[in-house]
Amino acid sequence: MIINCMEHNDERKGKQMSYPIMRHRRLRGSSALRGMVREHHVSVEDLIYPLFVTEGQGVKDEITSMPGVYHFSLDLLEEELSDVVSNGITAILLFGVPDSKDSCGSSAFDDNGIVQRATRQIKAAYPELLVIADTCLCQFTDHGHCGVVKQHESDGSVYIDNDESLELLVKTAVSQARAGADIIAPSNMMDGFVFAIRAGLDDAGFEQTPIMSYSVKYASAFYGPFRDAAHSAPQFGDRKTYQMDPANVREALREAESDVQEGADFLMVKPALAYMDVIRTLRDSFDLPIVAYNVSAEYSMVKAAAANRWINEKEIVMEMLVGFKRAGADLIITYSAKDAAKWLRSNK
Repeated sequence: MIINCMEHNDERKGKQMSYPIMRHRRLRGSSALRGMVREHHVSVEDLIYPLFVTEGQGVKDEITSMPGVYHFSLDLLEEELSDVVSNGITAILLFGVPDSKDSCGSSAFDDNGIVQRATRQIKAAYPELLVIADTCLCQFTDHGHCGVVKQHESDGSVYIDNDESLELLVKTAVSQARAGADIIAPSNMMDGFVFAIRAGLDDAGFEQTPIMSYSVKYASAFYGPFRDAAHSAPQFGDRKTYQMDPANVREALREAESDVQEGADFLMVKPALAYMDVIRTLRDSFDLPIVAYNVSAEYSMVKAAAANRWINEKEIVMEMLVGFKRAGADLIITYSAKDAAKWLRSNK
């Protein structure tokens, strides 16, 4: 059979090429070729490592529900900081566990509080390491809520006073900045918290201190292990009146838009794994850096499955991280940061 090649080619003009003309596997033929055309990459500069500091001496206590994550007293902090820096991680998210709590969380804005002392120590030892201070009251209040608790006179029910809470959050942010925090990361979800903290920082002379806002923070079941780590579980009720309903995504846009207008420098989505659509929605709507928080239960589930040899931890973690980047995140807060940094370095 003789084929008229010119006629055959003419038939293909204007048609979308498919198999056998297009062979997508051509770009998957080797690791070098796959690397050349890879669309999204995770680098160590993308990673932020959460760190828990506590009062006392000689404390390095593993958090039972978060294998490999520890509470550190300040005298043993150098060991962890050295490991973080040697792995190329450039930023930490700092949480403090105080030895005393009260109804207004006064140790959160104490210039000699655990976060403030830790910040000064970290910046003295590693001035180039970025300290991001979590700015909330829940781990410092005896009731475990993120604001000031009030009681309705009519029926005795309790509520979180939004505006009075803002005053304490501003004091906390300014105290953290005064201690040397490079970035303030308010996680309380009070209305107007970015506006209040921005004004407070500016008035105190910290106009150049950025705000990494927990803009979209859901009332999630994925926080369980963190509450063990931060000793911050609510003593009554829940946080659903100020954290978001997991079913809502349009609300996420409203929250983020408010934070942009109020002066946020970063927008965060927390949790990350079950909310990649929200990360993508924010990425498509705003041009600020987007931060994904790979939260405690996401970490602990992987650790538990890996301990039972049901999964390959490295492959699962790295796939999750690239998924966050693909969804639109610029930065990723993750308890796997040190491991991921080591894996990235070994791949090179």
